[in-house]
Amino acid sequence: MGDSILTIDKVSKRFGETVAVNNLAIALDKGELFGFIGPNGAGKTTTIKLIMGLLRPDSGAIIIDGHNVVESPRDAKRLIGYIPDNPYIYDRLTAREFLELVGSLYGMDRKLVNKRIEWLFDLFGIDEWGDGFAAEYSHGMRQKVILASAIMHEPKLVVIDEPMVGLDPQSQRLVKGVLKKLTERGITVLMSTHTLNVAEELCTKIAIIHKGNLMKLGTLAQLKTDAQMEGRSLEELFVKLTGGEREIKLWDE
Repeated sequence: MGDSILTIDKVSKRFGETVAVNNLAIALDKGELFGFIGPNGAGKTTTIKLIMGLLRPDSGAIIIDGHNVVESPRDAKRLIGYIPDNPYIYDRLTAREFLELVGSLYGMDRKLVNKRIEWLFDLFGIDEWGDGFAAEYSHGMRQKVILASAIMHEPKLVVIDEPMVGLDPQSQRLVKGVLKKLTERGITVLMSTHTLNVAEELCTKIAIIHKGNLMKLGTLAQLKTDAQMEGRSLEELFVKLTGGEREIKLWDE
């Protein structure tokens, strides 16, 4: 695991009697687009908060390009771009002002910040509304601004939680294209999603987590072979591994 951009080394996290993450061990290599999937309550969001330093592990370690998230939080966080599932922007800031703030927090040169903002405005189509207050933005507009803010400092690792929520088909296509381009540039992407067709389309490797435990890890082809489900969809594989199939009955049956 030593050469990995992100190493989750036997990490556990409990909340009272509940084990949210149990001895999780995963390593992500440079330029990998890694899918992190599981049912609601599986431990995905807890794991992401541990990676971001928002929670501390009870045991184990999280290393980002050689920096321990707990021991060297500033060094680790400088290397990360984070897109949460609920994109928050200060309502009284414009997209331009928000990106300027993010650039200053990362210690970026002002000229470089301005250059990156113009590039990001053009890439995501923000220039049409980016000088209006964020209070007027739709969820999809906020999502674009947060994604822009996460990549403007050229991170080594992008952590993205439910990237397609609230986006129209055109914007979804754009985001998928951006994620692919990031990995082509050697940036590692960890994507947590319930949109399994997106994971199936984009991810070079997939981890399936259930009740805090890692169920399967590998390429999609490897996962299907191991489960003897060649030719089946990721959704069918996911349901089989997590026991999510339920009989559906309505009130008159």
